[in-house]
Amino acid sequence: MMVKTLFAGFGGQGVLMMGQTLAHGAMSAGYHVTYLPAYGAEVRGGTANCTVAVSDDEIASPIASELDNLVVLNAPSLFSFQNRIAAGGSLFMNSSIIGVEPSRKGIRIFKIPSSEMAEKLGNPRAANTVMMGALMKVTGMVPPDIFLSSMAAVMGSKKKSIVEINQKAFMAGYEFLK
Repeated sequence: MMVKTLFAGFGGQGVLMMGQTLAHGAMSAGYHVTYLPAYGAEVRGGTANCTVAVSDDEIASPIASELDNLVVLNAPSLFSFQNRIAAGGSLFMNSSIIGVEPSRKGIRIFKIPSSEMAEKLGNPRAANTVMMGALMKVTGMVPPDIFLSSMAAVMGSKKKSIVEINQKAFMAGYEFLK
């Protein structure tokens, strides 16, 4: 098994955190992982993306010409990366912010109002974590308990209340897709 996922959005939306958390969780679950971040010169507000490859075997290259999963938090990212999804792959989009339809056909599309859901939970910045819950539900790459403990480890010394709201955000995204 080899699964390549690209996360994309504006700097400050937690795109790189999404990749770090998936990479940490997948390693904790016993997989081989590569994590390749990329961001513009203006980190907050500029573009940011990262690619995470998860595999049972060693990974030769972190570059993903075809993606199994694409997670986009804004419309420019949708336009930039949707054509890199492999046939039958999955697109996860923040429907709270992205008001356009993807042009890509032959893929599964999951519209998650992650910004709206995070705001209802009391922290609009947790939209990225809502998306991670949806991604883990669909892909099953990392079990929720392992992912949540990895998320707490990646967040490190942040306030306990921030970790708790992100755990709620993850579960909201996980439970959003039945």
